[in-house]
Order: sequence, then structure tokens, then C-alpha cells
Amino acid sequence: MDARSAGTYQIRWAHDTEWAPAMKMIWRTFLKFEGKDYTREGIQNFFDFITDDELYTAFLRGSYQMMVAVEGGRIIGAGTIRGGNQLSLLFVDEDYHHRGVGRAIINGLSRYLREEAGERRMSLKAAPYAVDFYRKLGFRAVKPEMEYSGIRVTEMEKVLF
Repeated sequence: MDARSAGTYQIRWAHDTEWAPAMKMIWRTFLKFEGKDYTREGIQNFFDFITDDELYTAFLRGSYQMMVAVEGGRIIGAGTIRGGNQLSLLFVDEDYHHRGVGRAIINGLSRYLREEAGERRMSLKAAPYAVDFYRKLGFRAVKPEMEYSGIRVTEMEKVLF
């Protein structure tokens, strides 16, 4: 997928050197907006997930793809795809909330899944903070909220047209 400009930022696939800055932004944003909805165990499990060397290795191999929003060399948003069509780790820096960054990342990933990967659906496990955001983008809950390992999520999906 080619880089696409959206507003003053650019949406594109992440470079290898952008993994660490993206994970730092994700961790900061998680703590500010989602951490309050998680148990101590859940917060630790989330941290362990984003700092796992195997996840980084999967990214380098191309089996855990990450699209980023970049403005002036700064990672302001990121979203990943795993397991074929599952959106994972969609986060936008708090200074860029309500500016279309998350929507632009989802649109880029949806385009990739539909046009290049041949997927017909995108699935995700939404944190409580993000459920309404995903609903506005056409996702629907397919299961009620559940908790595992201290992490609360609602499974959702969207048909890709």
C-alpha cells in the first residue's frame, strides 16, 4: 500500500525503526485512557504483550503488520493486523484524538484487507473506552463484554465492502 496523506499527517506501513516509538505511544495512551478499566493483572498483561520480543519478531517477519500515522516524523497513531483479519492495538496519541487519525488508520487497514488480502470482514476486541468509537465506524458487537487475564473486551466485527 502506498503512503496516503490525511490532513497534516501521513498514513502508511510502519518502518522497522518505528516499532519502539509506536509501542511507547501505545503504552502512554493505554495508561491514560484504558488502564483505569483494567485490573493490575490486566495492565501487566497488556505491557507484557506490547514488550514481547516474539511480537516484535512477528512484525519484522511481516506476520504482525503495523500501519502508522506520522506527522513531522512523530508517530501519532498506530494499528496492527494479526491472524488474517483481526485489528489489534489501534491507538492514537491523545493530542490527536478527534482529528480522524483512528478512522484513517482503520480505513487504510480495511482497504488492505479487502483489496490485497481478500478478507471480507475485520474483527477486533474492543476495550470499554473504544466500543462507541468502533460502533460509529460500522462495527457491531458479536459477543457481550468479557474479561480474561484482567483485560475487558467486547468482540466486534465489520463487513468490508
